[in-house]
Amino acid sequence: MSTATEHPEQIEHTEHADAHEAEHNGLSDKQYIYVALILAALTAIEVSTYYVDFGPFFMPTLLILMVVKFVTVVSYFMHLKFDNKLFTYLFYSGLLLAVAVYCGFLATFKFFLQKG
Repeated sequence: MSTATEHPEQIEHTEHADAHEAEHNGLSDKQYIYVALILAALTAIEVSTYYVDFGPFFMPTLLILMVVKFVTVVSYFMHLKFDNKLFTYLFYSGLLLAVAVYCGFLATFKFFLQKG
């Protein structure tokens, strides 16, 4: 009798572990490079707002780019896309709160800097 035989429970356990590991790994290395290139392009657009006059679209452009970059980094590099939805709601509610506070802060400065 050989001790090298595997029991069906062991085979099922290793298959389940492999499937579970593949489920939580997320993207391949090539896909991570694509995401990094997209983030670099978005950062280049943000930097270009300093050199190019965006006029009244300056602040909305920066806010939209900030939100897109936040969602991308949190979703892919922090693996939130592959995690529990509760964490997604927590992160996005924090983002909404931060944007609301920032917009309120900017509106306050605009309000107090206007001269009658």
